[in-house]
Amino acid sequence: MIGLVLEIVDLTIVNTALPAIQRDFGGDGAAAQWIVAGYALAFSVLLILGGRLGDLFGGRAMFLLGVAGFTLASLACGAAGSADALIAARVAQGAAGAIMAPQVLTMIQLLYTPVERISRLAWFGVIGGLAAISGPILGGVLIAANIGGLGWRTVFLINGPVGVLALVAGWWLLPRHRAEHRVRIDLIGTALFGVALAALFFPLVQSEHAAFGARSALLLLGGLALLVFMWRLLKRRAARGAPVVFDPALLSNAVFRGGLGIALAFSAANTGFLFLFAYTLQKLSGFTPLQAGLIHVPFSAGVMFGMAVLGRTYARRAGKWLIVGGAGLLALFYGGTLGWIASATHGLWTLLPLVLVAGVGMGMVSAPIAPIAVSRVERGHAGAASGILKTVQQIGGAFGVALVGGAFFAIGGERSLVGSIVVIEVLLLACALCAATLPRAIFEPA
Repeated sequence: MIGLVLEIVDLTIVNTALPAIQRDFGGDGAAAQWIVAGYALAFSVLLILGGRLGDLFGGRAMFLLGVAGFTLASLACGAAGSADALIAARVAQGAAGAIMAPQVLTMIQLLYTPVERISRLAWFGVIGGLAAISGPILGGVLIAANIGGLGWRTVFLINGPVGVLALVAGWWLLPRHRAEHRVRIDLIGTALFGVALAALFFPLVQSEHAAFGARSALLLLGGLALLVFMWRLLKRRAARGAPVVFDPALLSNAVFRGGLGIALAFSAANTGFLFLFAYTLQKLSGFTPLQAGLIHVPFSAGVMFGMAVLGRTYARRAGKWLIVGGAGLLALFYGGTLGWIASATHGLWTLLPLVLVAGVGMGMVSAPIAPIAVSRVERGHAGAASGILKTVQQIGGAFGVALVGGAFFAIGGERSLVGSIVVIEVLLLACALCAATLPRAIFEPA
């Protein structure tokens, strides 16, 4: 769980620090997006590979290796002398996190039955959700404290002692295991996957500088074509027994496939909102980093209630309808929260209830995603399934920052939040529709 917190906090803690980083380095909106999304993109490209490495060499060994790399990359982020150096270190952070993160869900998969996982994964979701929301709060506190005059750099340097703690605890406590069958690595598929995602992602982030033109369209079409080619190649390689990025048979599991759709849409909407919320509270509403962080406190309280109370209590009985209801709350209150920032005419006490209920909706959606997605996955595919799920979540996060942030930075003036709100609402509608297609009795044997 320490590793899980490291991975998730570093995706969101930087949101509060972005304006301060821009003041130091003079970066633009695209640089701010790359600092957040470069981490998520590297993470998503290598997550499936990280899961396969865990199957091959053991989750314990890969967890320790990932934590060590993540800690070193965090120190490099804190020491960065330019925006480009910081982006490069963030990419290295994401790559190390991709080795570390899949091992957490893999071990839960290996040690517990599907019904037992509901309780364990509920806490997995609670801690993960609170880590995501605590990131901006912790970032605001650290920047305000200005320890040693380091300012925003402390949001990365704090990972040093936490990483050492995770290494010591992991060395002594994590169980050793190896795959029951031989696992081979598909380096070609991983490389194609990364190139395709980068081609899809790059024009969205760069939309602040140039209108969507022929070059952007070609990159997007090329990325989509490469994904189609990769899928066909994947099936051919699997049919002849060659190593593959993941077993395509996993996607024949309708519940797993539906869970991936929910994870993709929800992660895009949620990460995009959190990025824009922390950023615009400072840029448009004039709050300090500490004030912006503290405004996330009621959000955290809502997330805790939505996950620990509603999620744990009703995940098994309500199943997909818990997600549908949560997505509806998010659509209403995410839009209301950003509308409050755009209007700049209402008091803070109008904002706090919006943020609180939005947090409840986030908890209702995020708590059941992992248990639902892996409920009918065989244990032999635990590493690959967890890698795919985390990959989809991170792809969603990267594209959420690109889509929501791109809509904000590309449309100037008083209407700058309108496009972002529309994007978030469409993503949450897709999340609810994916959930509605799931079977009624998800946790019963197929």
